[in-house]
Amino acid sequence: MSRKQLRPARSRILGTGMAVPDMVWSNDHLATMVDTSDAWIRERTGIEERRILEPGRQNSDLAADAVRAACATAEIDPATLDCLIVGTITPDLTLPACAAYVQQKVGCRGAASFDIAAACAGFVYGLSIGDAFVASGQFKRIAVVGVEILSRITDWTDRNTCVLFGDGAGAVILGPTDDPERGVISTHLYTDGATTDILNIPAGGSKTPLTPKGIEQHDHCIKMNGREVYKHAVRNLAESSRVAMQSNGLELADVDLVVAHQANLRIVEGVAQRLSCPMDRFFINIQKYGNTSSASIPIALDEAVRAGRVKPKDTLLFCALGAGLSWGSAIVRF
Repeated sequence: MSRKQLRPARSRILGTGMAVPDMVWSNDHLATMVDTSDAWIRERTGIEERRILEPGRQNSDLAADAVRAACATAEIDPATLDCLIVGTITPDLTLPACAAYVQQKVGCRGAASFDIAAACAGFVYGLSIGDAFVASGQFKRIAVVGVEILSRITDWTDRNTCVLFGDGAGAVILGPTDDPERGVISTHLYTDGATTDILNIPAGGSKTPLTPKGIEQHDHCIKMNGREVYKHAVRNLAESSRVAMQSNGLELADVDLVVAHQANLRIVEGVAQRLSCPMDRFFINIQKYGNTSSASIPIALDEAVRAGRVKPKDTLLFCALGAGLSWGSAIVRF
């Protein structure tokens, strides 16, 4: 038997799902908390409102809801999942992995379950790992989740960051396919550890344990150099998108829809300009949810599918960048 015949089928997305909190905070609501305004936020970010998780609910609650929704779309029982990959920087606890709680809540006992801490790039990283697992034949039903409760690590006195973030979860189900016209075609991952200082949480880890003074200074919250993040994001997202297309012999005209991380509308517009891609080729929903970090691509993908913007065999381009700085891209034939 030839080597080619021994190769397992690649993965494809069998279903998508999402879950967001019911609580909505408008820009006008934030204006009662910090020195800002609806006009200021819209002009600089494109955001109109964001979702905030209610007290008493956890990261794993939203993640489990998104997995159940994706399983329903894929028409599979969540109990049949054999792997859960959760991209998050806001787990229920530092230990154990959030994925263990998600596993318990969806009922796939025994499924391999672990977290990825790649921040906003977490979903693309998870998709790459899940695809490799399916291609190797190790797992056949994988849930890849992006979920964040950023409201609980946001400094609500810092108008430069607090206007950006929201809570939410999105998921896809991966499984094997023999269809040459569908599947995860390729993924491309990168990190530049020299840029760790421009987007981080200063305290709470083993390097700088959290203290009462640290809490008072909001060192357990997200700190960001917005100008530097913008510069790196536009350049790296555009370049990784070009690599993804070139690696597969694709032109921009071959891509039906770009599903980019919804970080800031200005960043997406900058990427579009660098790629000479019209904005109507991008799916945008940042106005409703803000920056949900690792959840933003799977939430946007699910909404695009439900809105009829994605059809079977459409070619999709994913791209995301987050703390690390870590970033990546993927070509998926839906």
